[in-house]
Amino acid sequence: MSDSDLQIAGDILEVPHLLQAPREHPVTVAEFAGLACSIAADRSQWEHLVAYDATTRWNHLLRTGPGYEAWLLSWVPGQGSGLHDHGRSSGVLTVLVGTLTERTGRGMRALSEGAQRVFAPGYVHEVVNDTLEPAASLHVYYPGLSEMPMHTSGRCAAHTDPRPVNA
Repeated sequence: MSDSDLQIAGDILEVPHLLQAPREHPVTVAEFAGLACSIAADRSQWEHLVAYDATTRWNHLLRTGPGYEAWLLSWVPGQGSGLHDHGRSSGVLTVLVGTLTERTGRGMRALSEGAQRVFAPGYVHEVVNDTLEPAASLHVYYPGLSEMPMHTSGRCAAHTDPRPVNA
């Protein structure tokens, strides 16, 4: 049989069992990263909500879906999260405005506007605004955030308030 002998009868796109119906809500890591990208790209969804507070880190629950939460966080210069993990939640951090620095046990990296970090449960990091300009970020957690253990000197202290006091 040669290549010219193989033919597909009809329109392959008409075969419904080969097509996946679009999902209403994300369920895979790629879909959560895509959700974060689409929210970030549509500034009208979040820009008017962001507030900056010099005395405490600001956060706002932007959206929820089956098992997930999307939070807006703001960072004035010098504000940081402290070293923490996200308990049993996986997440996607997307920088919306400015530049943030992420520190882990393996080093640090600058995350500028549009940068995205995907992390699994138990991922330990610290996020800080090391610049002279305010920053804002989007954090999507699955399942929704129920704990945020803080890490100090190699030890961990549980933080069970579901509001993101860190990233």
